[in-house]
Amino acid sequence: MHIRPIGERVVIKPMEKEVKTQSGILLPDSAQEKPIEGEVVAVGPGRMDANGNRVPLEVKVGDMVVFAKFVGTNVKQEGVDYLIVNGERDILCVIE
Repeated sequence: MHIRPIGERVVIKPMEKEVKTQSGILLPDSAQEKPIEGEVVAVGPGRMDANGNRVPLEVKVGDMVVFAKFVGTNVKQEGVDYLIVNGERDILCVIE
């Protein structure tokens, strides 16, 4: 199965965070911060403007992005966690 976003939605694979502190202490899931960086794995075709024209997204598959902290919908597909955000308004920047 493949995730294909519609409209201006973007599918991001969040980067895994370290589960150990620098001193080697293992952190439980509840103590870890939610990731805010990830790789774009799929983009929708874009939004429609007032005239009915399709406006393509600036981000593309493969871009590394920083996204807002408490946005999107988490989805697990074939054992992999993904985040579906509602367009580029939830993406803060592209890491180059």
